Amino acid sequence: MGVGVALQGSIESGFIFAIMALGVYLTFRILDFPDLTVDGSFATGGAVGATMITAGFAPFMSTVSALLIGLVVGAMTGILHTKGKINALLSGILSMIALYSINLRIMGKANVPLLGEDTLFTQIQGVLSALGDYGVLVAVAVIALVIKFINDWFLHTEVGLAIRATGNNQRMIRSFSANTDTTIIIGLSISNGMVALSGALYAQYQGFADVSMGIGMIIIGLASVIIGEAIFGNRTIVRATFAVIGGAIIYRMVVALAMQVGLDPSDMKLMTALIVIIALIMPRISAGYKERKRRAARIKNREQQSRVLERGEVKKHA
Repeated sequence: MGVGVALQGSIESGFIFAIMALGVYLTFRILDFPDLTVDGSFATGGAVGATMITAGFAPFMSTVSALLIGLVVGAMTGILHTKGKINALLSGILSMIALYSINLRIMGKANVPLLGEDTLFTQIQGVLSALGDYGVLVAVAVIALVIKFINDWFLHTEVGLAIRATGNNQRMIRSFSANTDTTIIIGLSISNGMVALSGALYAQYQGFADVSMGIGMIIIGLASVIIGEAIFGNRTIVRATFAVIGGAIIYRMVVALAMQVGLDPSDMKLMTALIVIIALIMPRISAGYKERKRRAARIKNREQQSRVLERGEVKKHA
């Protein structure tokens, strides 16, 4: 496979993973909730989408159904945490474990191939045939950007602001008589809805759904968020969500380049962990370097001012 084709494929899959990363951003950064449901809900989206397509349902309806099931799955994690009083991390882990068996039940087997089936991407290629090989790229870019703009709009609505406030200071928002249980459930529901949508799209993109396709998705989502924020910044919601999309694409491009230089696919998890570690450490090293540079500049200015004052005193007494 040529480098150009590999890079185009990585950008296409980067846009699909960006939808999942936007969901991770909502829980990880906005809601401050360590949601591990992502590993299960991504596979659930793929399982629902692929199973419905093979059962004869329209690809669009199958994809929307995956989104709706993702909303329900996220709400269940939120209910476990808020009403069941289960630790946030543990409620996500319990949902993830339960979803593994549920996904097997949905698919009836560990893998559902989509070869020869009419998927959303085969339909898109037919509609955008004038764009040739770039039809899928344009389609996934439009889908990811539409999700991003809806996400931006939602986070500036009254409910979205309540979710942001819950993530910033849950005790304070409770003092204003706001129901933080509801905001947590809504936030987790929307997040996992986006993750499941991403899973359904990715299953159709790669041509099959697998029960293990969600393993490690939370790390990929975090890597996309952290890489994007480190490179593009996160001063506003609009900028941060753009950064998440950029981070997801950069991550996929790095993975594609690593495969091109001969890394084994089994090394990808290790490489993902190394990318996240580097993305976490580099901003701190850079901030430390800039702080030392500013401190040295301040010391130098003080020394120059002291010398000027000393010369002035010498001239006065001369």
